[in-house]
Amino acid sequence: MQESQALLTNDAAVLGLLAVTLGVIFYTASSDNPHFKKFYRYVPVLLLCYFIPSLYNTFGIVDAEQSRLYFVSSRYLLPATLVLLTLSIDLQGIIRLGPKALIMFATGTVGIIIGGPIAIFVFSFISPDTVGGVGPDAVWRGLTTVAGSWIGGGANQAAMKEVFDVGDDLFSAMIAVDVLIANLWLAVLLFMAAESSKIDARLGADTTALDDLKRRVTEFHEKHARIASMPDIMIIVAVGFGVTGLSHVLADQIAPWIEANAPVLTRFSLSSQFFWLVVIATTGGLMLSFTRARELEGAGASKIATVMLYILIASIGMSMDIGAVLERPGLFGVGLLWIGIHAGLLLVVARMIKAPTFYLAVGSQANVGGAASAPVVASAFHPSLAPVGVLLAVLGYAIGTYGAWLCGQLMRVAAGG
Repeated sequence: MQESQALLTNDAAVLGLLAVTLGVIFYTASSDNPHFKKFYRYVPVLLLCYFIPSLYNTFGIVDAEQSRLYFVSSRYLLPATLVLLTLSIDLQGIIRLGPKALIMFATGTVGIIIGGPIAIFVFSFISPDTVGGVGPDAVWRGLTTVAGSWIGGGANQAAMKEVFDVGDDLFSAMIAVDVLIANLWLAVLLFMAAESSKIDARLGADTTALDDLKRRVTEFHEKHARIASMPDIMIIVAVGFGVTGLSHVLADQIAPWIEANAPVLTRFSLSSQFFWLVVIATTGGLMLSFTRARELEGAGASKIATVMLYILIASIGMSMDIGAVLERPGLFGVGLLWIGIHAGLLLVVARMIKAPTFYLAVGSQANVGGAASAPVVASAFHPSLAPVGVLLAVLGYAIGTYGAWLCGQLMRVAAGG
């Protein structure tokens, strides 16, 4: 392994830097200082939690490629977060949200599948070299990995790299396109969340079911809220990491068995250990929501989950290198057009069915962001809505590889391959 040239190479130091960064962001965001209040009126806290760590990577303070923080947080903190966020889920309330959430999710998926080929076709006239290349370095092949990430997640992205034989150098460039464009779109969604009431009023969206779910969850919190004791906190930690441990044990058995005995299911990501880790953790949280464990929400289960989630968010942001834009700017143009098609289709369908902004944002992020950020965007609308993002993101993992494969075949045609 090549020695890192970053200023901080010890992951303990990097974790400390990220923790201090998060602390400063939340301290200033909650300050009564009028300058901070004005700043955070326009700049979402969540966006800073992604963006500032990305500067550390861009300017060589940390080296995201050498750090293990993202791996640790995604494999240990994320599953525990999913368990604790779904612990108090109101399934009946979510079911009453109706079919619009699924329609917007499906629209987001279709937008990614058709957006890639259209972007390649357009750039074949504007800048043919940008979408050219042959063999493993053909740009359309590399873009299949972006499709895998934007429909499912990292596991689906890795699957596309192998399925379409993508060269390593091209794959590195595609990771930069994926992370930067996805985070730019995330910023747009967070802005929409902040202005959702105005947007919904303008579109004439029906938010009755959403308002009812928020009310039910608020009443549950008020009924069970209490000052957390030491036993409460230890039980919350035990439940979160206990189910996480069990999820790892089962995922380590299920994924290899499927790969060995039913390889045809690999294209659906069913041989991915990370897929099963997310599914089992979410299922564990759902099962616990029917037990007395649901009352742990009153002691702050979701607050502890949110702390872990923000550490994950900072580690994700740390992997974004803004300087990568300068290396292959044309590819970012392709990515921007692609995400623009995705967004445009969502806006058209949302207007047609009068879907609330929440459905548009979470339906999109469940595709583009997956389980790591879909619940974050959902909770930006209201903490009670985070489980909706989790459930849709799991659906994205299930269909991600298949959708990306279809997108890849369409991009092959668009590129003349």
